[in-house]
Amino acid sequence: MNIQAALDWRYAVREFSPEKLDSQTVDALIGATRKSASSYGLQPYRLIVIESESVRKNLLPHSYGQQKVLDCSHLVVLAAQTEIGDVTVDRYVDQYMEVRRVPYDDIAGYAEHMKKALAGKASREKREWAHQQVYIALGTLLTAAAVLRIDSCPMTGFDHRAYDRVLGLTELGLETSAIVALGRRSPRDLSASLAKVRFDDADMVIRL
Repeated sequence: MNIQAALDWRYAVREFSPEKLDSQTVDALIGATRKSASSYGLQPYRLIVIESESVRKNLLPHSYGQQKVLDCSHLVVLAAQTEIGDVTVDRYVDQYMEVRRVPYDDIAGYAEHMKKALAGKASREKREWAHQQVYIALGTLLTAAAVLRIDSCPMTGFDHRAYDRVLGLTELGLETSAIVALGRRSPRDLSASLAKVRFDDADMVIRL
Protein backbone atom coordinates (compact mmCIF):
# COMPACT_ATOMS: atom_id res chain seq x y z
CA MET A 1 0.00 0.00 0.00
CA ASN A 2 1.17 3.52 -0.81
CA ILE A 3 2.14 5.29 2.44
CA GLN A 4 -0.13 8.27 1.71
CA ALA A 5 -3.06 5.95 1.04
CA ALA A 6 -2.31 4.03 4.24
CA LEU A 7 -2.33 7.20 6.32
CA ASP A 8 -5.51 8.42 4.64
CA TRP A 9 -7.10 5.07 5.47
CA ARG A 10 -6.26 5.15 9.18
CA TYR A 11 -8.26 7.07 11.75
CA ALA A 12 -8.79 6.86 15.51
CA VAL A 13 -11.29 4.02 15.65
CA ARG A 14 -14.33 4.72 17.80
CA GLU A 15 -15.81 1.22 17.80
CA PHE A 16 -14.04 -2.10 17.23
CA SER A 17 -15.49 -5.31 15.85
CA PRO A 18 -15.22 -8.55 17.89
CA GLU A 19 -12.61 -9.89 15.45
CA LYS A 20 -9.32 -10.92 17.04
CA LEU A 21 -5.96 -10.25 15.45
CA ASP A 22 -3.76 -13.30 14.95
CA SER A 23 -0.50 -13.55 16.87
CA GLN A 24 1.63 -13.14 13.73
CA THR A 25 0.02 -9.79 12.97
CA VAL A 26 0.46 -8.53 16.51
CA ASP A 27 4.07 -9.72 16.54
CA ALA A 28 4.70 -7.85 13.28
CA LEU A 29 3.38 -4.62 14.76
CA ILE A 30 5.38 -4.98 17.95
CA GLY A 31 8.46 -5.90 15.92
CA ALA A 32 8.10 -2.72 13.89
CA THR A 33 7.69 -0.68 17.05
CA ARG A 34 10.82 -2.20 18.58
CA LYS A 35 12.74 -0.91 15.55
CA SER A 36 11.54 2.64 16.06
CA ALA A 37 13.97 5.55 16.12
CA SER A 38 15.16 6.53 19.60
CA SER A 39 17.62 9.09 20.97
CA TYR A 40 21.05 7.42 21.12
CA GLY A 41 19.21 4.16 20.40
CA LEU A 42 18.58 3.80 24.15
CA GLN A 43 14.85 2.93 23.98
CA PRO A 44 14.02 3.84 27.62
CA TYR A 45 10.59 2.21 27.62
CA ARG A 46 8.75 -1.08 27.50
CA LEU A 47 5.74 -2.31 25.52
CA ILE A 48 3.02 -4.17 27.42
CA VAL A 49 0.76 -6.15 25.07
CA ILE A 50 -2.56 -7.03 26.73
CA GLU A 51 -4.83 -9.62 25.17
CA SER A 52 -6.35 -10.76 28.48
CA GLU A 53 -9.97 -9.67 28.80
CA SER A 54 -9.82 -9.80 32.59
CA VAL A 55 -6.87 -7.40 32.72
CA ARG A 56 -8.60 -4.99 30.36
CA LYS A 57 -11.76 -5.17 32.47
CA ASN A 58 -9.66 -4.05 35.42
CA LEU A 59 -8.31 -1.16 33.36
CA LEU A 60 -11.67 -0.05 31.97
CA PRO A 61 -12.81 1.89 35.09
CA HIS A 62 -9.65 3.97 34.79
CA SER A 63 -10.11 4.68 31.07
CA TYR A 64 -12.56 7.59 31.25
CA GLY A 65 -15.40 5.65 29.67
CA GLN A 66 -13.48 4.52 26.60
CA GLN A 67 -15.11 1.14 25.99
CA LYS A 68 -12.68 0.34 23.18
CA VAL A 69 -10.09 -0.50 25.84
CA LEU A 70 -12.14 -3.64 26.43
CA ASP A 71 -13.64 -4.17 22.97
CA CYS A 72 -10.43 -4.04 20.93
CA SER A 73 -8.45 -7.14 20.05
CA HIS A 74 -5.25 -6.13 21.85
CA LEU A 75 -4.32 -3.18 24.03
CA VAL A 76 -0.72 -1.96 23.95
CA VAL A 77 0.56 0.08 26.88
CA LEU A 78 3.71 2.09 26.22
CA ALA A 79 5.52 2.77 29.49
CA ALA A 80 8.61 4.88 30.09
CA GLN A 81 11.38 3.82 32.44
CA THR A 82 11.57 5.94 35.59
CA GLU A 83 15.26 5.39 36.35
CA ILE A 84 17.28 7.12 33.66
CA GLY A 85 21.06 7.35 33.83
CA ASP A 86 24.10 5.09 33.72
CA VAL A 87 21.91 1.99 33.96
CA THR A 88 20.11 3.07 30.77
CA VAL A 89 23.38 3.38 28.88
CA ASP A 90 24.88 0.17 30.30
CA ARG A 91 21.84 -1.80 29.13
CA TYR A 92 22.30 -0.46 25.61
CA VAL A 93 26.06 -1.06 25.63
CA ASP A 94 25.57 -4.70 26.61
CA GLN A 95 23.13 -5.16 23.71
CA TYR A 96 25.44 -3.30 21.32
CA MET A 97 28.40 -5.54 22.12
CA GLU A 98 26.29 -8.69 21.78
CA VAL A 99 24.68 -7.72 18.47
CA ARG A 100 27.78 -6.29 16.78
CA ARG A 101 30.21 -8.67 18.46
CA VAL A 102 32.67 -5.98 19.43
CA PRO A 103 34.64 -5.36 22.65
CA TYR A 104 33.74 -2.64 25.12
CA ASP A 105 36.68 -0.50 23.97
CA ASP A 106 34.92 0.01 20.63
CA ILE A 107 32.02 1.80 22.29
CA ALA A 108 33.60 3.12 25.49
CA GLY A 109 33.88 6.70 24.23
CA TYR A 110 30.31 6.79 23.01
CA ALA A 111 29.09 5.23 26.25
CA GLU A 112 30.82 7.94 28.27
CA HIS A 113 29.34 10.62 26.03
CA MET A 114 25.81 9.26 26.56
CA LYS A 115 26.27 9.02 30.32
CA LYS A 116 27.46 12.61 30.51
CA ALA A 117 24.55 13.81 28.37
CA LEU A 118 22.02 12.13 30.65
CA ALA A 119 23.83 13.23 33.81
CA GLY A 120 23.45 16.82 32.66
CA LYS A 121 19.67 16.57 32.83
CA ALA A 122 17.61 17.18 35.96
CA SER A 123 15.46 14.30 37.21
CA ARG A 124 12.31 15.83 35.70
CA GLU A 125 14.07 16.36 32.37
CA LYS A 126 15.18 12.73 32.27
CA ARG A 127 11.61 11.54 32.72
CA GLU A 128 10.33 13.94 30.10
CA TRP A 129 13.04 12.71 27.72
CA ALA A 130 12.01 9.09 28.31
CA HIS A 131 8.37 9.90 27.55
CA GLN A 132 9.43 11.74 24.40
CA GLN A 133 11.08 8.54 23.17
CA VAL A 134 7.84 6.68 23.84
CA TYR A 135 5.95 9.05 21.56
CA ILE A 136 8.39 8.38 18.73
CA ALA A 137 7.65 4.66 19.15
CA LEU A 138 3.93 5.42 19.29
CA GLY A 139 4.12 7.07 15.88
CA THR A 140 5.95 4.07 14.48
CA LEU A 141 3.30 1.69 15.83
CA LEU A 142 0.43 3.71 14.34
CA THR A 143 2.14 3.99 10.95
CA ALA A 144 2.99 0.28 10.86
CA ALA A 145 -0.61 -0.55 11.72
CA ALA A 146 -1.86 1.66 8.89
CA VAL A 147 0.47 0.03 6.37
CA LEU A 148 -0.73 -3.44 7.47
CA ARG A 149 -4.37 -2.25 7.46
CA ILE A 150 -4.76 -2.87 11.17
CA ASP A 151 -7.04 -0.43 12.93
CA SER A 152 -5.83 1.52 15.92
CA CYS A 153 -6.74 4.20 18.39
CA PRO A 154 -4.06 5.97 20.45
CA MET A 155 -5.14 7.33 23.82
CA THR A 156 -3.64 9.48 26.56
CA GLY A 157 -6.94 10.26 28.29
CA PHE A 158 -6.89 7.77 31.15
CA ASP A 159 -5.77 7.58 34.78
CA HIS A 160 -2.05 6.96 34.34
CA ARG A 161 -1.38 6.22 38.00
CA ALA A 162 -4.24 3.74 38.16
CA TYR A 163 -2.90 1.95 35.07
CA ASP A 164 0.51 1.77 36.72
CA ARG A 165 -1.09 0.27 39.83
CA VAL A 166 -3.26 -2.29 38.02
CA LEU A 167 -0.36 -3.45 35.84
CA GLY A 168 2.24 -3.37 38.61
CA LEU A 169 4.44 -1.03 36.61
CA THR A 170 5.85 0.97 39.50
CA GLU A 171 7.56 -2.14 40.84
CA LEU A 172 9.12 -2.61 37.39
CA GLY A 173 10.47 0.93 37.30
CA LEU A 174 7.96 2.02 34.67
CA GLU A 175 5.17 4.58 34.27
CA THR A 176 2.49 4.64 31.60
CA SER A 177 2.87 7.15 28.76
CA ALA A 178 0.18 6.19 26.27
CA ILE A 179 -2.03 3.31 25.21
CA VAL A 180 -3.08 2.01 21.80
CA ALA A 181 -6.12 -0.12 21.05
CA LEU A 182 -5.60 -2.48 18.10
CA GLY A 183 -8.09 -4.54 16.11
CA ARG A 184 -10.60 -4.24 13.28
CA ARG A 185 -13.08 -1.39 12.92
CA SER A 186 -16.74 -2.16 13.40
CA PRO A 187 -19.03 -1.71 10.37
CA ARG A 188 -21.12 0.48 12.68
CA ASP A 189 -18.28 2.96 13.21
CA LEU A 190 -19.43 5.87 11.07
CA SER A 191 -16.17 7.74 11.67
CA ALA A 192 -14.51 5.44 9.12
CA SER A 193 -16.36 7.17 6.26
CA LEU A 194 -15.57 10.73 7.31
CA ALA A 195 -13.02 12.82 5.46
CA LYS A 196 -9.71 13.20 7.27
CA VAL A 197 -9.30 16.70 8.68
CA ARG A 198 -5.67 17.84 8.46
CA PHE A 199 -4.13 21.21 7.65
CA ASP A 200 -2.89 21.76 4.10
CA ASP A 201 0.76 21.85 3.14
CA ALA A 202 0.73 25.64 2.93
CA ASP A 203 -0.55 25.89 6.51
CA MET A 204 1.77 23.26 7.98
CA VAL A 205 5.11 23.34 6.20
CA ILE A 206 7.73 26.09 6.22
CA ARG A 207 10.33 25.66 3.48
CA LEU A 208 13.50 27.71 3.68
